[in-house]
Amino acid sequence: MVTDAPSLQEPLVLNNNGAWCWFQDERAVIDPSNNTLLVGSVASPKGPGGPGRGGNIEISVLDLVSGERSTHLLHERLEADDHNAPALLIRPDGRYVAMYAKHKTDNFSRWRVSVRPHDASEWEPERQFDWTELANGRGATYSNLHALAAEDRVYNFVRAINDDPTLMVSDDHGSTWNYGGKLFTRPKIGYVNGYTRYASNGVDRIDLITTDHHPRDFNNSIYHGYIEGDALHDAEGNVASKPVIGSAGINQDTLTTVFKAGMTLDGDTLTHGWTTDLRRQGNELAAIVTCRANDVNGPLQREQMLDVDDHRLLYARFDGVRWELNPLAVAGPGLLPHEQDYTGLGAVDPNNLDQVYISTPVDPRTGVGTPHYEIYRGVTVDSGASWAWEAITEGSTADNLRPMVVPGDPSIHAVCWFRGSMESSQAYTTEIVALIDAPRG
Repeated sequence: MVTDAPSLQEPLVLNNNGAWCWFQDERAVIDPSNNTLLVGSVASPKGPGGPGRGGNIEISVLDLVSGERSTHLLHERLEADDHNAPALLIRPDGRYVAMYAKHKTDNFSRWRVSVRPHDASEWEPERQFDWTELANGRGATYSNLHALAAEDRVYNFVRAINDDPTLMVSDDHGSTWNYGGKLFTRPKIGYVNGYTRYASNGVDRIDLITTDHHPRDFNNSIYHGYIEGDALHDAEGNVASKPVIGSAGINQDTLTTVFKAGMTLDGDTLTHGWTTDLRRQGNELAAIVTCRANDVNGPLQREQMLDVDDHRLLYARFDGVRWELNPLAVAGPGLLPHEQDYTGLGAVDPNNLDQVYISTPVDPRTGVGTPHYEIYRGVTVDSGASWAWEAITEGSTADNLRPMVVPGDPSIHAVCWFRGSMESSQAYTTEIVALIDAPRG
């Protein structure tokens, strides 16, 4: 297992125009069969290539031995929105599956399968799953691909019907898809229901954490459960819903609470939780969540709620029996003026739950603000109760946002993020970069 990560090195540029949201997975994978790193992203009309490239759904490939880099087009000018970033999956036959959707502006989940194993340069024609009748024309968003070997089935988790977490299933490794049911449902408040992150053991279990609604519209708690044996369980193993396939969905508050809205932690009152990352290693889970600290605005008019200047990153650890929640870092003010709960985010290392990467404009070593969002690496020796930090970027001239640690090969430690200027989910001038700590040659 690699635990020593690169620090203050110049990262490799994988794509000169791209970004992603954080509710698609895996956005990046390492294919150990050919020593390549694949990263999916969406190009912006404000970046290199201009409007003619804006909305391109792309996959960038890095050969970890030669250093050769290439970018391949999945869909030309689909929509300029980071929510449309593709989820990637490596099939048992070595071919890649890429799944993507627009941001509630049409009713299709789209996918392509690579023509050859371990080769992202050529893809079969795009296919589509039409949600129009199921979702009453309300649109679909996000893709999350998880294969369970014991079931010989692939799941794709989508935000669709009633803007709830909904699923598709494939029994031929992603070549064709069928509607699979709903995970959660409740009367909608505000924009959408339930923001969910997923983590699979790849064999027989998919864990998840989820919110009530959008934190802009609701003071969210965060809940944990898992899918196993066609049943949705709470953290203690009690069946909350069975079967999963074909379910009409349940209220997510039936599951185990990880973060309780209004809780006090280290003297701070924490509200409006949002799911950020979830990773599993063995029987343990680690999650990062964001929240507001000491928000004095409360349930006022929407225009009065935009001044939210103190967010926190929290680290939650599940030992197989219970969750422990600890402060992780100060995340600063809202990243965007119209999205007061956006932050720089953070990521758990899928190969080492004691290691995280965060993006913040407040140095966790000193508590001092910085001109731009920087990336920091944190290590804990006590399951998150305390952290030692080092800077991965420092003195940057642009923001460094939304890091992720790439799964697929525990011997290769790859951290990706995008850097530049972000005005909205539809307008950004950012490039995708990576730091790699891996054997060469």
